[in-house]
Amino acid sequence: MPGIGRKSAQRIAFHLLERDKEGAQKLSQKLASAVKDIKHCERCRMFTDEDLCLICRSSARNDGTLCVVESPADVMAIEEATGFKGKYFILMGHLSPIDGIGPEDLGLNKLEFQFKEEDITELIIATNSTVEGDATAHYLSGLAAKYQIQCSRIAHGIPLGGELEYVDGGTLSHAFFGRRRME
Repeated sequence: MPGIGRKSAQRIAFHLLERDKEGAQKLSQKLASAVKDIKHCERCRMFTDEDLCLICRSSARNDGTLCVVESPADVMAIEEATGFKGKYFILMGHLSPIDGIGPEDLGLNKLEFQFKEEDITELIIATNSTVEGDATAHYLSGLAAKYQIQCSRIAHGIPLGGELEYVDGGTLSHAFFGRRRME
């Protein structure tokens, strides 16, 4: 599993088998239930056990602001770190022609349908700062422009508290050329 190395996985398995068989049984039941019952939200593609996820069902959210991310984990990170009160669209990946991943594989037809049918006024692109993330962001901004939707991309660059001399050249260049006016 991502984030759990071979040794950690082995320690967890041994612990469950040696000291907590009841916990292992509960865990296996919960995993089986999740595999059977969890699906994608019909609107944003987040994991949920209902047709619409909690965020999409919330009337406290701004329907006109949409943040596009690559994965459900990205939604969780934004939710924990910001006060964002809009809604999301999860791509479940990024454009990667070399891997055979095109717009249809990311559900962009569903996103475009939302652009046509809903009153979306702002699109925030929060894809990763990789070649594929940049290509995906460029494609999304073109799609938003087609529907006259204001589009922005999250900032990338120097980490808070970072010192310029220790930042790699690519990050520094991206931050430098992506600078904005101070108000």
